[in-house]
Amino acid sequence: MNSLLHKISITCLVVAMLAGNSYSQKRNTAKKEKQLTDRQFWLQQMDKMIKPVLYNLAKDSLRIAMPKVTSVHIDNKEHRIKVQYVEVMGRVLSGIAPWLQLEGGAADEVALRKQYRDWAIAGIKNALDSNAKDFMNFDIGGQQLVDASYVALAFIRAPWLWENLDKKNQELLMKSIVTTRRFKPVFSNWLLFSAMNEVFLAKFGYDWDPMRIDYALQQMEQWYVGDGMYSDGTSFAYDYYNSYVIHPYLATIAENISKKTDSYKEMFGKIKKRNERYAIIQERLINTDGTYPATGRSIVYRGGAFHHLADMAWRKALPKQLSPEQVRCALTAVIKKTLESISTYKNGWLTIGLYGAQPTLGDFYNNQGSPYICTNIFLPLGLPATDPFWAGPATKWSAQKIWSGEDFQNDHSESLK
Repeated sequence: MNSLLHKISITCLVVAMLAGNSYSQKRNTAKKEKQLTDRQFWLQQMDKMIKPVLYNLAKDSLRIAMPKVTSVHIDNKEHRIKVQYVEVMGRVLSGIAPWLQLEGGAADEVALRKQYRDWAIAGIKNALDSNAKDFMNFDIGGQQLVDASYVALAFIRAPWLWENLDKKNQELLMKSIVTTRRFKPVFSNWLLFSAMNEVFLAKFGYDWDPMRIDYALQQMEQWYVGDGMYSDGTSFAYDYYNSYVIHPYLATIAENISKKTDSYKEMFGKIKKRNERYAIIQERLINTDGTYPATGRSIVYRGGAFHHLADMAWRKALPKQLSPEQVRCALTAVIKKTLESISTYKNGWLTIGLYGAQPTLGDFYNNQGSPYICTNIFLPLGLPATDPFWAGPATKWSAQKIWSGEDFQNDHSESLK
């Protein structure tokens, strides 16, 4: 009996030790995860999101690996699948471009950037090679006016990409973007897509059409409705298109065209002030837990809803009311919230949805490439780790301060006409 009790005691001790080790390992793992800096967390999430796209594009296997998924509300499934390849390439590159442009940093980040630089250049060459499986036509339909502009935006944000393409591929890219001139833009934010393509041509020394840029700028000025916001076409909609497209595109156009002409000096001054006001509104939309109002079309673009706020942070153009640190913490909360659902990814690819897979939230134009516009929330990774955006201490953002009972400065609208 004593022998039996001894064996039972030893067994229980071993089980307890194993359980203790398991618990200790879990605690250490959790502790290690908690010790990630915000920048490390952003890099981790960016890598997870974009790797299937750029890895496969570099290996000339994107068409094979990328799911042929569309919205349940799709208008033309076959067409939307055909255009999804330029769409996903442009959206991913536009979001990570500032980071690709950056030099230096921690050794592991430098190594990761080198890998993505290699994949980006190899992938772009495959997209432009008519003999490659991943060759991409830019003349399939009007949607490619949109998609080409995101490719153009990526190169404007990261001239490194242009400088590391050989002359042959530079010419092929230029011709591909010029091809989209044949498509008439929708009378909406699409005017800015035409303008961005011309900004690309102007920046890299090609003939560009000032009229396409002027038309977009003058029309957007007519569509300004006040308090930092524009209508998207002839009627105002409470969605996130001021952030998805309008403000970041206007800021980029203003920054680059101001180097070509001073004709828009007064208008660009207004755009700057409106950029600042809308950044304030965007930051206040982020709730204490990283959620935000799920209103309007294209809500499946997830963190792309804060493209503008991220762009302002990266360009170091935030208004004085917003510290870089509070914006970092607010955007980190958005990234965590929009990517935490276990159904956010399926087989490594983003699903259509806002909080995980929510197919009914999609719109008639959404395909597998569409949600990757959310990479634009990662724009501040283009700032070095020593920048106050990353180096500053964690700071509450507006919603946290207000809903914890802190006294806080009141908000008011501005016409900014």
